[in-house]
Amino acid sequence: MTYFLETWREAALTSVGFFWMALWAFCLGYIISSLIQVLVTRQRMREVMGKAGPKSMAMGAFFGFISSSCSFAALATTRALFQKGAGLAPSMAFLLASTNLVIELGIVIALFLGWQFVVGEYVGGVLLILVAWLFIRITRPDKLIRSARRNTEEPDEKSNEMNWKAQLTSLEGWQSIGETYVMEWQMIWRDVLIGFTLAGVIAAFVPISFFETLFIGSASASNSNPGFFAVVQQILVGPLAAFMTFIGSMGNIPLAALLFDRGVSFAGVMAFIFSDLVVFPVLRINAAYYGWKMALYILLMLFSGLVITALILHYGLVALDLLPARNAASSIMERDFFQWDYSTWFNIAFLAVSVVLLLLWRKAESGSHDHDHSDRSLTEVVLARVSNLAVIWLMGGLFLVPVFRALTG
Repeated sequence: MTYFLETWREAALTSVGFFWMALWAFCLGYIISSLIQVLVTRQRMREVMGKAGPKSMAMGAFFGFISSSCSFAALATTRALFQKGAGLAPSMAFLLASTNLVIELGIVIALFLGWQFVVGEYVGGVLLILVAWLFIRITRPDKLIRSARRNTEEPDEKSNEMNWKAQLTSLEGWQSIGETYVMEWQMIWRDVLIGFTLAGVIAAFVPISFFETLFIGSASASNSNPGFFAVVQQILVGPLAAFMTFIGSMGNIPLAALLFDRGVSFAGVMAFIFSDLVVFPVLRINAAYYGWKMALYILLMLFSGLVITALILHYGLVALDLLPARNAASSIMERDFFQWDYSTWFNIAFLAVSVVLLLLWRKAESGSHDHDHSDRSLTEVVLARVSNLAVIWLMGGLFLVPVFRALTG
């Protein structure tokens, strides 16, 4: 009993420590994302994404880069763009860029994993887009596309007549930025909460032998290149591990760091990170948007892309002798999360900015009552229930365990 309670407390402290370590990066990323989303309208995106040519693909990737990194929000925006006339390939470029090429994701990966993984994330995001484009050009799913367009419906977007300069110099513009910032957190906070809670649980409770069994070759943790067969197996198991967590890319980063600490190869970790769009909730949402045939087609396209991309990235770094090596001294579990350092100052500064944006949002919300959240999807209901359990778990580990320990002497 005592062992369980002590491990429970360690798990909760690890989860909170992971979040404290990454808090300023989340805030910075979503401030940048909110600024860009307010200044660039969706209508401008649609106008240049009608065909699957190089320009449309590049613009789809660019607009994805400046958009939200929340997987579920990216799915909704991709559906809207596709329904309004964007080609399938540019729409997929937008989807992949908005979940792999965004600034905030790169910052969090740098904090938890290092620069090689940041390069892998951005280069891999581009490769994923190119593989998806090639996949669509080879398979030519014209019939599926026509069927999918009949399944999509999206109300027209209200036009915003204010240009970006007027937005930045007006109270209304900054209220919109504050509203977008709060909406970003509303979209991802459950994914982050569940992801960081799971990371703490896995770090404290799951033995290394589990990872050695699940990921062939991870037992030789000092060997970052365990052999082609083991690398391929780890790439295939990465999406399975992501499927079991069913959370978005931002929440998966601390889990990815734990996998790397436990001996999983660079390729396996990158496959895990890239798998946020091949989990069951995403498949179900795509089926609701486009129909099951198109949803399964997209799943096969994305899965093929992540396997090919992870292999290219891994052996590209092997050829350049840049494959990241594990170092017990720099292990994610060996860090002091709560020391008074630069991250603490950054957290204080960005929390202050967040409070200002929150007040702007509250001021804007006081005059608007148009939001209706009564019709929630099954995914949202499940995430809400699991996030409630995560809160109970963390509060119990942080507060109940010390109380119990004091009472029992």
